[in-house]
Amino acid sequence: MGKDKSREQTDESLLLQYRGGDRAVLDELFGRYKDMVRIKAKSMFILGGDNDDLIQEGMIGLLKAVRDYDASQGASFHSFAELCVSRQIYTAVQAANRKKHSPLNHYVSIYQNRENEPGGGEDLLSVLEASESFDPEKLLIDRENVSRIYRVIDQLLSPLEKQVLDLKLTGMNYTQIAAVLEREPKSIDNAIGRIKKKLGEKLL
Repeated sequence: MGKDKSREQTDESLLLQYRGGDRAVLDELFGRYKDMVRIKAKSMFILGGDNDDLIQEGMIGLLKAVRDYDASQGASFHSFAELCVSRQIYTAVQAANRKKHSPLNHYVSIYQNRENEPGGGEDLLSVLEASESFDPEKLLIDRENVSRIYRVIDQLLSPLEKQVLDLKLTGMNYTQIAAVLEREPKSIDNAIGRIKKKLGEKLL
């Protein structure tokens, strides 16, 4: 099948051809999703890891999506691919940070606003602004205060809450975080509430 013809087909149609033995359509699928993989890798780069490595992990996630997609589950391939790519990259970030023995060195976006960048997430102050008891103007942006924030995060947040904060900083909403962490959305929503309360109380 020619390239022009394959570009007219849906993702699901190309997947059927791939599983029928036409390996050439994989290039078309990868071409369609390479920009999404780059954006996901860039958004999670703030959490740690090498950007090129994260892109490679994202492509592995995309390949897993091609392998495992089941249309009968009701989700589009696009949604499933985004989930697989996000999960693969985040797993790689966690593994890289465990190797570094520095669980907090990836919170580089505490004060950095990345909303204007492709795939940019929220900084920690923006995440906390919704808390009624939190007034960001009372925080002094200096090294001592940043160190204090690190200590508070490390001491007060549970492992799940740290993971949720990680992914919230990349710009994900609670339903996307739930999918990546394989948790119920309500569990993630509750965790976000606890994070705001704990950090809002301690960072005044």
